[in-house]
Amino acid sequence: MIGRKNMGRASPLLLVLLALGFFFATYNFLTMIIHYRSVGKWVGDNSNGGLLSDPIIGMPEDVKKFKNSKSPFHVALTATDAPYSKWQCRIMYYWYKKNKDLPGSEMGGFTRILHSGNPDNLMDEIPTMVVDPLPAGLDRGYIVLNRPWAFVQWLEKATIDEEYILMAEPDHIFINPLPNLAHGGYPAGFPFFYIKPSQNEKIIRKFYPEENGPVTNVDPIGNSPVIIRKDLLEKIAPTWMNVSLRMKEDTETDKAFGWVLEMYAYAVASALHGVQHVLRKDFMLQPPWDLEIGKKFIIHYTYGCDYNLKGELTYGKIGEWRFDKRSYLRGPPPRNLPLPPPGVPESVVTLVKMVNEATANIPNWDTQ
Repeated sequence: MIGRKNMGRASPLLLVLLALGFFFATYNFLTMIIHYRSVGKWVGDNSNGGLLSDPIIGMPEDVKKFKNSKSPFHVALTATDAPYSKWQCRIMYYWYKKNKDLPGSEMGGFTRILHSGNPDNLMDEIPTMVVDPLPAGLDRGYIVLNRPWAFVQWLEKATIDEEYILMAEPDHIFINPLPNLAHGGYPAGFPFFYIKPSQNEKIIRKFYPEENGPVTNVDPIGNSPVIIRKDLLEKIAPTWMNVSLRMKEDTETDKAFGWVLEMYAYAVASALHGVQHVLRKDFMLQPPWDLEIGKKFIIHYTYGCDYNLKGELTYGKIGEWRFDKRSYLRGPPPRNLPLPPPGVPESVVTLVKMVNEATANIPNWDTQ
């Protein structure tokens, strides 16, 4: 037994032992978690795809705190005047209006940045600013290259009251009121499984040299969805545009990155400015791969949803039941689309129901 006289000498040893015990207990727990990146960001994931911890990835402790006041953000998306883009924008804007003023929402104003160079027939329906497309031929058939150029022009010309901006896309549907997920100088982004800077280090280093830091500084994101402080985006946007054009001009990079080239360009541009994003898995879900809605905020319907009448996914093969936005390149989908057969995941059913609600309530839906 340690007497009172010896406790002063023993207590440091006890403290060390206690600390070591805590360390090993913590270490054993963390070995169950995936180490996301070398700078110490963690993401927990169980075998069912659910998070072991919260859905925040890499939230610095000094900013992971309760916000006492609202921080509204401006919703901005880039678009063309093609029928395919227009019907998606109309559905997106419908659900923005439905969610904007609900409890928990921090959505502010809305702008469709139309980079076709001329007004179209949605100017009175959706708040819109017209900007110029890239000079003819510069996009080399990759129309998405107009996105960073559109944001550069909008940021220079528009009066934006909000301090923050959500960069969104036409094929986004708000399923829950969206709060401001950004925290000061830490924007919020969504981690895409197919954006892999570390696995493409040789190419990334063409645009993000070693002297700028480890390749893990380049986040696995695109520009959308991202909630970011306006002054940060004003710095990043011109760099994003220039890196996008340089990547497109580089044959190796263009071949490797393909249709996600502009997403990599935004991630690299952010890293060049020393901006890293808090990665939020709950920001968005993507049917048919994400099955449940849960507490997520946006449905991104970029993938086709194909099922047989047993409710089984037939991805890569046209299903007996399907919803694919690319089926409606020349005009809007009809009202009252048939619902999926029994057994199809909640995410797909919800998507079709939300499309149907929007089309039933938007006036003159069949307008091109």
